[in-house]
Order: sequence, then C-alpha cells, then structure tokens
Amino acid sequence: MRNLAKRVIFQTLNDKRSVALILIAPLLILTLVYFLLGDSDYVPVVVLDENAQTQLVEAFEAETLEVRLDTVDNPSGYLEDNKDVDAIFEATSEGTTITLREPSTKSSKAVREIQAALSALNPAADIEMNYVYGEEGQSTFDSFGYVFLSLFSFFFVFILSAMALVKERSGGTLERLLMTPIKRGQVILGYTLGYGVFAVVQSVFIVLYTIYVLGLTSLGNIGWVMLVMLLMAGTAVLFGATISVFARSELQVVQMIPFTIIPQVFFSGLIPLDLIPYGLGNLSYVMPIFYGATAIKEVMVYGSGFAGIWGYLLGLIVYAGVLYLLNMRALGKYRGH
Repeated sequence: MRNLAKRVIFQTLNDKRSVALILIAPLLILTLVYFLLGDSDYVPVVVLDENAQTQLVEAFEAETLEVRLDTVDNPSGYLEDNKDVDAIFEATSEGTTITLREPSTKSSKAVREIQAALSALNPAADIEMNYVYGEEGQSTFDSFGYVFLSLFSFFFVFILSAMALVKERSGGTLERLLMTPIKRGQVILGYTLGYGVFAVVQSVFIVLYTIYVLGLTSLGNIGWVMLVMLLMAGTAVLFGATISVFARSELQVVQMIPFTIIPQVFFSGLIPLDLIPYGLGNLSYVMPIFYGATAIKEVMVYGSGFAGIWGYLLGLIVYAGVLYLLNMRALGKYRGH
C-alpha cells in the first residue's frame, strides 16, 4: 500500500499538468473571481422628468447615480432607444414607478440607489417596478437560460472532439491519414463536418427541449438560436482540435478545462460587462462563448433578428477561421512540413 501511494505521488509530481491543476488552477480561478466580483465602479444612469422638483434631483445626485433630465412619454420605448440608460423614474399623483430594461445585476444596483435616495424624502413611498423585458420575480433559469444553451453547445462538443482527436493521434491514426495525398485542410474540415452531424442533433434537441419542455421563453425566431448554436458547435470542434495539440492523453484534455473553459463562463453573460471592474470585461471579445451567448440573448430575450446578431455571428465565423488556420499549421508537423 505504501509503495502504491509513493508511486501515485511521484507520477503526479512528474506530470506538470496535474501539478498545475492542483495548485495553480484554483488560485487563477479564485483570482479571476475576485476581480470579476469585486467592487464595481459602474454608475447607473437614471432619467427623471425635466420638470422634476429640485429636491428630488438633489436627492438622486447625492447617491451613486448619473441623473439625466428629459421628457419621457413612453418609458419602454425610451429604454429601447437609449441602451446606456438603466432606469426611468416617474413620480405622479397616482404613485411612483421605476421602469427598467430587464431583471439583472445592473437593474438591481440602480434600484438600490434610487431607494436610498427616496428614503431621505419619503421612506414610506410605495414603488411600482416595470420591466421592458422579463418580469419581476422570474426564476434564475429564465434570466440566464441563454447562457447555459451556449455553454452546453460548446462544452460537450469541445470535450468530444478534443478527446477523440487525442486518441486518434496517440493511436497513430492521424499520422497514417496524413501520409496519404489528402490535404491538411480537408482533414480539418472532415473532422469538423463529422462532429458537426452530432452538433446539429444536439442543437436541435437542446433548443426544443429547453423551450417546449422547460418553458424558457423566446421572443425571437428559434431558427436564429439554432444557427448560433451550430456555429458555436463548429467553433467548439476547431477549439477542441487546437487544444488537443497540447495534450497527449484524454486526461490532459480534462486538465486543461480550468484554463480554457471555466474562464469563458464568467464572460458569457452571467456578469454584465459594465459591472466588471478594471476593464476586464474587454477580455470577453477573445472568447467564443461570449459571442454565442450574446447572440442567443439578443434573439431570446430581446426578440432580435439577423440585424441584431450579425456582428456576433461574424465574430464566431472569424474565430473559427483563426482556429482553422492554427490547426492547419499544427498538422504540418505531422507531415514534416
């Protein structure tokens, strides 16, 4: 028993990836969480009626709020046209109303600051909450379901393709294939199309199950959601192929997940980019899950069509193109090029 324990210890110590997984990965992830969930310097933007009382305006300005004075006839339409506005505050003889874009962390911060301002004027004020998208008290799944759609479509295809490619390379299948006249680009496309069949089935199954069984609401056409998920799956195959270059076994693929997949989760939409301090939100633009999750949110939450998601689709296509070129270069060493 003692000899077996020693062998396991020395084998683990000789595997740099295992040591990194045990010691370094938790520290990196905790550091990332510390920065992402740290104190945000974001200041919510609240619109008041341009004829609002001076006392009310001063109370709002005393809090961590950017106050704008404007005439608002249709709060919902105003928020749709002004993406930088977080809340519209209306005080009439009938009552007090706060209109927000959607239930989110940003909305919650705006509401807290507004309530703090009102507590100094009228602590007993009854506030009505309205949302342009979603509703108060909706479940966490309703709020973040789009994130899990993009995450699952990416993660499982990534694992499948990366492990399969490592197995083919370690078994010599890939080297024998590259010794034939087949081109490297055809090899990559072949793998992508092969796993793409499973990606199509997975995407259709997940979307239909989530919407029609789990009851996740989609304001837009689910066809756009499936298209995004297919692009995500294709990118995941190429991403898995790229990661497999640095792994010599299926275990090493799993060991790379904390460095390749988990960081992307934090930038997928779970945390609004405006609330991420130190400008770290800009890191989302180099992560494929961000483009997929944002596009799916645009369709399902905001009801957008192609005009609202084409930029994110282009981002996924460019990302896939870059990964394709990297894989072409990586395969060259197996042919001696």
